[in-house]
Amino acid sequence: MADIDSRMAEIGWLDRLASRDTPLHRIDPRAKLLTTLAFIVAVLSYGKYQLAPLMPLAIYPAVLIALGDVPLKFIARKLLIVSPFAIFVGLFNPLLDRQTMLTVGPLEISGGWVSYASILMRFVLTVSATLALVAGTGIHNVCRGLERLGVPSVFTVQVLLLYRYLFVLVNEGARMSRARALRSAGSRGMGLRVLGAMLGSLLLRTLDRAQRVHAAMCCRGFDGHVRTIEALRLRARDAAFLVGWLGVLALLRAFDLAGLLGAIATGGGR
Repeated sequence: MADIDSRMAEIGWLDRLASRDTPLHRIDPRAKLLTTLAFIVAVLSYGKYQLAPLMPLAIYPAVLIALGDVPLKFIARKLLIVSPFAIFVGLFNPLLDRQTMLTVGPLEISGGWVSYASILMRFVLTVSATLALVAGTGIHNVCRGLERLGVPSVFTVQVLLLYRYLFVLVNEGARMSRARALRSAGSRGMGLRVLGAMLGSLLLRTLDRAQRVHAAMCCRGFDGHVRTIEALRLRARDAAFLVGWLGVLALLRAFDLAGLLGAIATGGGR
């Protein structure tokens, strides 16, 4: 029960981060979405052995985290939660690609390890940028921005309702777990039969709750579109944010900044 309550508080923490007033929050969602999309495309455009050129791109998520005052602990915790997916994606690369690419003293590093590190680097960069975007914008404003950019409203509304439905699901699960703990005198033992019955009951309770929520929305005039009082308007600072970052990303993609700095350092050392 305590674990369910902590998960619910963690989900709510994202809303609290999104409700603050920081320089990142004041930028139009469309500018942030387009810039983040361009950043993800730039990260994915590198070859599988290009590890060093990816490192300068870390400036973008770092700036987003700083502008939005997003706690690093929040980013690190979320990265750890989803990291198994990235870890297993390239787990067999070192076994399949054994050709030596780098030699560091007596240590020979194969291309499989380089490509594996590249996968992990791309994962950290893209996920951290996305988390900083959501924490500095909010799911609701992200969906508004997507809809204004031409994404079908049926998709944006589904994403928004799916996010809000998580609170309903977790709340019902917490109530059922609390009721079971009170009726079993705190016993932690739970067989598969009891677990299956609880999951079935949870499904029925959440479906019933969802129908009541939908009926309430229809009574309030919901027609498939989420309307807000405040309209989105692109300002000069939003255009400067978008154009400036697109220029920075284009320069980082066109020139190997890490290789250039390495060449300068090597030449200076000589």
